[in-house]
Amino acid sequence: MAPPFIFPSNIQDLEEEPDDHRLYAVSPIDVSSLSTSELDELVKGVAFDLSDRDLFCIEDHDVFDRVYSLVKGFSLLSPSSKYYLVETIRSNLAVLLPNVDSLARAPQSSPSNSGIDQAPLSERIAVHRNALKIYTYFLITIVLAQESKQDTCTTAKGAGQHLKKNLWNPEAIRGRIVNLIANSLEINLLLLFGLGDTVGSYLSFISKFAFSLYENQALLKDLSTKDGLGHIIGCIATKHKRTAESCASILHLIYKFDFAVPHLAEAVAAAVKRYDDGCLAVALIREFGLTDPKDYARDSIGAENVGRFIVELADRLPRLVSTNVGFLVPHFGGESYKIRNALLGVLGKLVAKAFKDLEGDQSSKILRLRGKQAMLEILIERCKDVSAYTRSRVLQVWAELCEERSVSIGLWNELALVASGRLEDKSAIVRKSALNLLITMLQHNPFGPQLRVETFSATLGKYKEKLLVLEPARSEDDAFDSEITSGEDSHKVAPGCDVLSGESLVQLEVSANDSFLPSSQAQTQENACVPDIGNLEQIKALVASLEAGLQFSKCIASTMTILVQLLASSSVTDVENAILLLMRCRQFQIDGSEECLRKMLPLVFSQDKSIYEAVENAFVSIYIRKNPSETGRNLLNLAINSSIGDLAALECLIGSLVSKGEISQSTISALWDYFSFNVSGVEAAQSRGALSVLCMAAKSSPGILSSHSQDIIDIGFGRWAKVEPLLARTACVALERLPEEDKKKLRCNGSNVFGVLQSLVTGFWLPESIWYAAADKAISTIYSIHPAPENFAVDMVKKSLTSVFSCTVIDETPYQVDSDGMNSSIVSTSKLGRFLFVISQIALNQLVYIESCVRKVRLEISKKDKAKYESEVADSNSNGATDGINAELGIAASDDAIIDSLSERAEREIISSSFSDKNVIGYCAPFLSDLCRNVNVMQKYPELQASAMLALCRLMIIDAEFCEANLQLLFTVVENATSETVRSNCTVALGDLAVRFPNLLEPWTENMYARLRDPSTSVRKNAVLVLSHLILNDMMKVKGYIDEMAVRIEDKDERISSLAKLFFHELSKKGNNPIYSLLPDILGRLSSQNLEEGVFYNIMQFLITSIKKDKQMEGLVEKLCNRFSGAAEAQEGEKITFTASELPLVDSDRNVVTFNWTGRNVVEGAKPNSQGGDEEETVQSPHRGRALTLLPVQNVVTSNPAGRERH
Repeated sequence: MAPPFIFPSNIQDLEEEPDDHRLYAVSPIDVSSLSTSELDELVKGVAFDLSDRDLFCIEDHDVFDRVYSLVKGFSLLSPSSKYYLVETIRSNLAVLLPNVDSLARAPQSSPSNSGIDQAPLSERIAVHRNALKIYTYFLITIVLAQESKQDTCTTAKGAGQHLKKNLWNPEAIRGRIVNLIANSLEINLLLLFGLGDTVGSYLSFISKFAFSLYENQALLKDLSTKDGLGHIIGCIATKHKRTAESCASILHLIYKFDFAVPHLAEAVAAAVKRYDDGCLAVALIREFGLTDPKDYARDSIGAENVGRFIVELADRLPRLVSTNVGFLVPHFGGESYKIRNALLGVLGKLVAKAFKDLEGDQSSKILRLRGKQAMLEILIERCKDVSAYTRSRVLQVWAELCEERSVSIGLWNELALVASGRLEDKSAIVRKSALNLLITMLQHNPFGPQLRVETFSATLGKYKEKLLVLEPARSEDDAFDSEITSGEDSHKVAPGCDVLSGESLVQLEVSANDSFLPSSQAQTQENACVPDIGNLEQIKALVASLEAGLQFSKCIASTMTILVQLLASSSVTDVENAILLLMRCRQFQIDGSEECLRKMLPLVFSQDKSIYEAVENAFVSIYIRKNPSETGRNLLNLAINSSIGDLAALECLIGSLVSKGEISQSTISALWDYFSFNVSGVEAAQSRGALSVLCMAAKSSPGILSSHSQDIIDIGFGRWAKVEPLLARTACVALERLPEEDKKKLRCNGSNVFGVLQSLVTGFWLPESIWYAAADKAISTIYSIHPAPENFAVDMVKKSLTSVFSCTVIDETPYQVDSDGMNSSIVSTSKLGRFLFVISQIALNQLVYIESCVRKVRLEISKKDKAKYESEVADSNSNGATDGINAELGIAASDDAIIDSLSERAEREIISSSFSDKNVIGYCAPFLSDLCRNVNVMQKYPELQASAMLALCRLMIIDAEFCEANLQLLFTVVENATSETVRSNCTVALGDLAVRFPNLLEPWTENMYARLRDPSTSVRKNAVLVLSHLILNDMMKVKGYIDEMAVRIEDKDERISSLAKLFFHELSKKGNNPIYSLLPDILGRLSSQNLEEGVFYNIMQFLITSIKKDKQMEGLVEKLCNRFSGAAEAQEGEKITFTASELPLVDSDRNVVTFNWTGRNVVEGAKPNSQGGDEEETVQSPHRGRALTLLPVQNVVTSNPAGRERH
């Protein structure tokens, strides 16, 4: 019998002669010295011996030494030799395994497979044990050698090997070897090894091999190898009771190799299912539970891997984990949010899978249901976790439970309330998860595809009436109501859920999908009679579900206000997910969702591409349909009910969709049919909406309006315009956007259209509220399409003047206005207001017309110069020298100067100050100025004052001299006018004047800032917008009055406060952060104002957050300290100290602040502290009870802004 084989620490140790009696390589062969052919012959000889002789020949020295030499030099073998050697060893081991099991049935002495006659059973067991260990060792060594780097660098040589390379497939052969070794563990190892340490060393060797392969990420991608390794680990840990050692190795892999986590979880789960023994899984769960929570907090990567493992384990073994989850629950109180996140995932898996089929007696069922209820309570409680990541994760878990339909109706509304509350969370990731949860809850809601509150209320009322008829006693009804409204034991509503999902609910309980009921069908269902669904218990269950559905609908509807706020969020994810939720709400007909969706339209102007794409995709999915007529109806209805801002956004969207082809030509044709009343039942408002959409589409594709100009004139200014006055304005927009070819046709034979436009401007057939907007567009259209608009405009002014003053010609003398004002019995204020609007609008359009003419002239000159240059380049003779001299003399530049001079003269002629050169508007301008100065008339007729001041501002924008002459009047009116509208309009006009004539407005800067103190909210808002525009676009310098803008940060109106904060936020991005330089002056000015308590502190806190650079903070500390000496009162010094305390100061800066504060006290004669020099001086700040502590020697103890979380 051969000596016993003992596993060496490495293969080279087998060549050393041992002191004890064990098997070793007596005569090893140096295979590196052999040629390829000699190696192949050696392999063939070994393979022949192993196949031809008995299984135990591997123990003979001649065979063992050759096999050892080949395995040691395995990387030097050719692919075919590798294949033959490995397959021979593997096949022998595969044959050996059944023989081991036959030993248990063999007699004590009988012929054996080894050829040993009458060998005792103990010797046969020893022979089998030796052969098993040798074969196993050589196969494992080959697998490990194949994974080494040397194997990848070795190439087999020799003729005829290319055809045999395909035999050697390392991945497939490795998988067969690993699975064979796993099967070897299933034999009766107790018979071979007994109870001693021998079996332990054998199992340890294989276990070490298996766990080492788990460290190779590429190897785990092979399914066969991975399954074999999992089999090995499960068998050793479970069948052979080596749980502790396996558990320690698994923990090591989990902490060190994140890629191995799911594979290890799969191996543990497979072991539990294969051997019906969860000892390994339970041991791991206990180890995780008994680990100190602080260890998880220190090792974040290890905590994340552990979390992933237990979540995978809970997914694969929900029943087992649910019975041992108590070991993990205490970690909810730990510091590691990653472990808490993982435990939330575990609870989610358990709730979804561990309690589906409850088995056992009634008491065990109750216990398991209580356990489920406890898990649900933990999930609800964790929605208020201190970590935003955990709050986000628990909402994701709830979304997964909703998808799995694992949330009962009794808990549905409580979850909806929690999710809606998290929409206002300070963390963006939590808000994103809350939005996704609400989307999932709507998609998988158990109440039906229509969630209108009105529908639920009506249906609920009918069934309650029926319930009162069927229920014998009112007391029972009250008891039932209290039962269904109580939130205890929500899992007990499950029987009710079965009723709700049955046929008894008819139309109410349809599974939710991506389509929703048309309004006609919803109306039919709403008016349908109450179906008879069965007995009293079923009606009670239905009433309970309807009440829950009504509450859910109200909860979702209540979030509309928050969703609108999220549309304006600075976080892109907030906007994108809010849009998705609003789309889902519209699908389920949630009240208010349609109106909220329209508020997303202005987001198309966002600079963020993802937000624009989200809005565009939502718009397409909501309003664009396959049916062109339906698409057209959706678009025109949207245009009818939209505001001015929404119309601008809608125009941007439609223009983009037309250019992309999303709005087809058939849809355009359908819109023309709506406009032309070719569709039955079309109203005038719908016709106007269709034309409005067509105008929007024409902005990107002008050909859409081509050949329809006569239809626009006939319908837009015909009898339908009196039914729908805004139709005339829309028709003007359409005429203005006609292609140039159509405009030329109108100029040739367009007397009709110009007469219609003139009647619109000078006539009185449009209502007062519509006329101004229509006249504005009509005058713009005239200047756009008329060949001589200035002459036509004169006729309009004369006709309008005739209608006001009943005179036919304009005298050569200016109008005289009595000091007492005009006679109201002679002049209509309404007509006068219209006349003033007409002249100011014509003057403004004349200015724009002059600029467009100048651009055309410059363009023509540029084209001629380019053509002339090209021709002269071709013929470069003596003219080239002449042109060069002309260019040097500046003859070409003089053309530009002439054009500029003519342009300036034309602009001055609009409102000329020379009496002899006055034109029609020049005569009206002095009259307008005198009218605005007539205080009695203006106060008596506020509507006339609004029109007159608006006209005055427009004329001031045109002419500098007229502007300078009336600036004082303008500021007087904007300061003293009683009408909020007048002050607001004048404030906006000041911004335009500051852009047009900055030098004239510069001395009035303080008066412009004074508008920020106006008592009217609209005036203050416009003032903030105007000043923000001027300052941020470098059209106005930041003067010393910026403190007025800072006060608006704490404005009572939230909109104004937000605009002021946005202004300072954008200002901080300019240059070197101007707020750094302005802050000391703002501090000084605010300190002298009598602001409400807390306002100053909130303003300074906000402004300081804009300063990020350390150098600026240090410089600001120095500037603040310089102000201590000039602080006249203690309150002012306190405010300086507070401002300094809000900065993240270092010790040196604190010493500077302390020195200046104590120095100021000494100068003021501050008394020393009677309790000793080391006593602290505390100044109590009125802001939120904060104490500012000042140490007289070294440190200043202040609140620590760096350590305090800012929201």
